[in-house]
Amino acid sequence: MQKVLNVGGSSKKIAIPPQYEAFEHLLLDIDPKGSPDIVCDARTLTSLEANQFDTIYCSHNLEHYYRHDVRKVLAGFLHVLKDNGFAHIRVPDMKAVMKAAVEQNLDIDDVLYQSPVGPISVSDVVYGYSLEIELSGQDFYAHKTGFTQKSLLKALQAAGFSKVYSGESNLEVTALAFKGTPSPATRALFQLPSD
Repeated sequence: MQKVLNVGGSSKKIAIPPQYEAFEHLLLDIDPKGSPDIVCDARTLTSLEANQFDTIYCSHNLEHYYRHDVRKVLAGFLHVLKDNGFAHIRVPDMKAVMKAAVEQNLDIDDVLYQSPVGPISVSDVVYGYSLEIELSGQDFYAHKTGFTQKSLLKALQAAGFSKVYSGESNLEVTALAFKGTPSPATRALFQLPSD
């Protein structure tokens, strides 16, 4: 069975994309409260066994590391991925957030959108969800860097990913970054173009 490593997913109660329903889902998180399978800081993924996961799913976690630490996280992704593996990364789109704030004449504390957990301000997207940071007392919930589609692509290429597909939608950048060549099955699963 193929394995997906959900990096920084907080809890298995939070759904991951349907493309992974046939995968064994393993959760890695720095915070033990969500009962992760692996308690680990993503900056130290190279301490884990190499070449063991088919894919990594990393949704709204990469922005929680300082810019210089993003290189360590991405190096760890490459370390734990199998040769034909890939990373599926989702981050806030800072270009779209700034554009929306300017176009809607929003102050940093104004509500940008409503989420299942409540209103999300411009500040929450830029710096991290303030209520969660306050209630937990943990600074690992804070955002320490930000990305646009261009800067995420640059970081993934610099890390050594061979092929990256990315897109922008709903204040978010999504990327599929491949360690090697995408398999026909993965191309079909994500409806990727044939090169």
